Amino acid sequence: MNSELNPPPQNLLQTHPALSILRLAALSAGTDGTLDDETLDLMFEQVETGALLGMAPAKMWPELSRGLMAQAPSNMIHALRDCGALKELLPEVAALFGVPQIADDPPQVDIGRHLQRALDEAAHCAAPLPVRFALLVMNVGKSDSPPEHLPVHYRHVERGGPRIEALCERFGVPEDCRDLALLALVECERVHRVSEVRAGPVAAMLERLGAFDQPQQFEQLMTLCACDYRAYGRRAAQDYPKAALLGIALKACAGIDETGLTAGQGAAEAAASVQQARAVAIATAFRSERWSDQAR
Repeated sequence: MNSELNPPPQNLLQTHPALSILRLAALSAGTDGTLDDETLDLMFEQVETGALLGMAPAKMWPELSRGLMAQAPSNMIHALRDCGALKELLPEVAALFGVPQIADDPPQVDIGRHLQRALDEAAHCAAPLPVRFALLVMNVGKSDSPPEHLPVHYRHVERGGPRIEALCERFGVPEDCRDLALLALVECERVHRVSEVRAGPVAAMLERLGAFDQPQQFEQLMTLCACDYRAYGRRAAQDYPKAALLGIALKACAGIDETGLTAGQGAAEAAASVQQARAVAIATAFRSERWSDQAR
């Protein structure tokens, strides 16, 4: 169990109310531990008197990112929620608590609680800030899904995109954080469902994910998907099988001589040739992997 911050740094609350609320919440995500009731009460009083209303969110981003990069980011979210600041600063995230999402074990999860577990998984594997920010916001389109469809969320991507864009604009979020969050919004659930049965769609997915021309972003998305996967049920210590599958596919494509393959072709024809060659290489690699597994 984390120790409580002791003594409470009340001078922070007295000097810069808006920033100090964020800073205290961020500190609770670090090595000093959770906040005590007295400090949370003081923070709540500041929120109730409108302390957060007079400061631009962009000035609060350094404290928010500090907490996300700490060893237990879920503690920051918990503190902000307990003192009422989360619904003021990040209403899109606050609205996710209490919203169900389909899972396997258990059959449903609370999206807000799930994102807290995913953030702590990201801290456990020392994930960079873009991964942690994307985990925080990628599900914001699910907060107001039609009740009759729950725990399934239809068209949440269409709702989530503009919300993520607006949130990033509000806080002045770095471009790499925004880009990964928007990519995760669209692709994370697709990655979870990817199958070795159809090599063509896998080749197309690698292209969409930037595996060939943006390897850092691709690796960050794989880390994000792994953290999201391990936040469910009893998966905390498990390897993420879809990352391994896509790794096999990407390695299979590395030996393709694209220059020789596309010589003399137009742009559209060259792209189709490369895509076809990748699909063939991936299908061959998947078959070899299955035979290898059976031999063992």
